[in-house]
Amino acid sequence: MIKDGHIHTSFCPHGTKDPLEDYVEKALELGFKEISFTEHAPLPESFIDPAPASDSAMRQGDLEQYFEDISRIKAAYRGKIKINAGLEVDFIEGFEQETKSFLNNAGKYLDDSILSVHFLKHGNKYECLDYSPEVFGKMIEQYGSIEALYTNYFRTLLLSVRSDLGLFKPKRIGHITLVKKFQKKYPINREFKGEILQLLEAVKMQGYELDYNGAGYSKPLCREPYPPDWVAGEAVKKGIPLIYGSDAHQVKEMGQGRSVMKYL
Repeated sequence: MIKDGHIHTSFCPHGTKDPLEDYVEKALELGFKEISFTEHAPLPESFIDPAPASDSAMRQGDLEQYFEDISRIKAAYRGKIKINAGLEVDFIEGFEQETKSFLNNAGKYLDDSILSVHFLKHGNKYECLDYSPEVFGKMIEQYGSIEALYTNYFRTLLLSVRSDLGLFKPKRIGHITLVKKFQKKYPINREFKGEILQLLEAVKMQGYELDYNGAGYSKPLCREPYPPDWVAGEAVKKGIPLIYGSDAHQVKEMGQGRSVMKYL
């Protein structure tokens, strides 16, 4: 099944206003048989978005309209392409109960979903690690080293896999090497192989999938998919399903990275 399992929409504050129909038409043009709209789920009410523009996720008040719009587009394209209503849910350390409660309410509307780490807890503070090279650089200063930042990222990812988020917890883990988004500006000599293999083993034990995300290849300071070939290869060896995701935030980004992704 040719699927794009990670697509954002006009409900994303940091995306574009491209209509859902345009995404579906582009998917058909690219030969996809199935797509999942996975908008950034609303953040917990008590969590303060640390992104400078406070634009990390859709608003809670838009959630009902989001699902209604996807239902409409499903009906319009029935028989032509399988369309899933989904969300990309943030795992935020310390907000597990709020996230579980949200999923218990929203889960009945979900056909598909992704669990991702964008926010790292450091002391009593949270930062959005993929917001910009400048924010990432400041995080390195706060942590004392880039190695410490990477270590916290993979620790948090492992927490996300093992966390109890209830019956509707997403079964696909998003872009597991997102911490490498700015690697050409902030290079690191370690592959964190031990941490990544431990993470893959946890994913396998839970019976989860991995988001095989093409967006990293299109990022000028990354230029490789999330995860890169060696990690994807280890996942395949373990029998972990890799689900392609464009992570498109505008129609023109659909299909990004596919040409270089070895395990599609």
